[in-house]
Amino acid sequence: MTRPSIRQLITPIDIVRVALGWGAYVVLLVAHPLLAPPVPGPLLTVALVGIVSVILVCAFGVVKQAEALAHRLGDPYGSLVLTLSIVLIEVILISAVMLGPGEHATIARDSVMAVSMIILNLVIGLALLLGGIRHRGMAHNRTGTSAYLAMLVVLVALAVALPGLIGDGGAYTVGQEIPIIVLTLGLYAFFLFRQMGAQAGDFTEVDARLSHAATRPEAEPRPGIRAVLSTHRTEVVARLVLLVVTVVPIVLLSHDMAALLDDGLGRLGAPVALAGLLIAGIVFLPESITAVRAALNGEAQRVTNLCHGALVSTVGLTIPAVLLIGMLTGQTVVLAESPANLLMLGVTLLLSITTFSAKRVTATHGAAHLATFAVYVLILFS
Repeated sequence: MTRPSIRQLITPIDIVRVALGWGAYVVLLVAHPLLAPPVPGPLLTVALVGIVSVILVCAFGVVKQAEALAHRLGDPYGSLVLTLSIVLIEVILISAVMLGPGEHATIARDSVMAVSMIILNLVIGLALLLGGIRHRGMAHNRTGTSAYLAMLVVLVALAVALPGLIGDGGAYTVGQEIPIIVLTLGLYAFFLFRQMGAQAGDFTEVDARLSHAATRPEAEPRPGIRAVLSTHRTEVVARLVLLVVTVVPIVLLSHDMAALLDDGLGRLGAPVALAGLLIAGIVFLPESITAVRAALNGEAQRVTNLCHGALVSTVGLTIPAVLLIGMLTGQTVVLAESPANLLMLGVTLLLSITTFSAKRVTATHGAAHLATFAVYVLILFS
């Protein structure tokens, strides 16, 4: 079997996508003085449409590389590549914002809330609705999904619920921050260690028809991850690099358009939190597209690996990062959520546990998650 060359792996379209993404970011930097609020209505509209168009083009490039890596590496490793690439960049940018000028006491809380609602309700709801309609129901690996949800119950409680009960003004005290950082990072590191090692099989598809091994004529078992990396090192590295350099402009452009969205939504009288929700949705657009496509293919476990894995990584890395920065810079990090948002998080986690305790997830489960997301949007406007 001949291995593909770099020229075969990286097509001209891939190069165009990367050039378009980074080119748009450079143009945005150069045009920054023109886009300082208040921006004229026509210019604001053109800028937002242009940015979103570039992000969509780049997002499909990320999806292409993510699906190729998933096929080559298998789950959970393929999903982890995409998840960690986006989440790490997002955490770095949040940290950079906190280290910059101005007060950003609630940036971590707002990010976790927006990402939780988008991933657990909007993306999962849409994926289960469309996948359930096409396949009438999809089987998933309940042990792996239960592990994700167990992590989320603990991490979300530590992140946005506990500070309001034992903290000071919605923020942990310094004496409380240290054990919270250690607990969060320790639990997340242990989870990754088990997911990539002894429990990797808990995060694979349970439907034999979806197994890559089952589709091969010899029906031989899939080789281990070390054997795959050894045999296909060039392809994996090339696709990983291409995925990262394509996803970085998406995150950079999303954060740079935040001011434009704030300006535009402010004129429309929309709530401030809506801009954060839209930004979070755009940042996680590649994962959202990949999850919906996986659901249409009947790959329920890939949906949960992408969605639940993304949120576990977001909370597990964002909260320790901002708490450490707060300690080093003397900033107050307000994490406690409002009663209404805490209710929505509780309902969402309970709904998720109920949904994925079933042997097969269906379109009805998806509809319930979408309805929950609609209620959250209603709360934003209340």
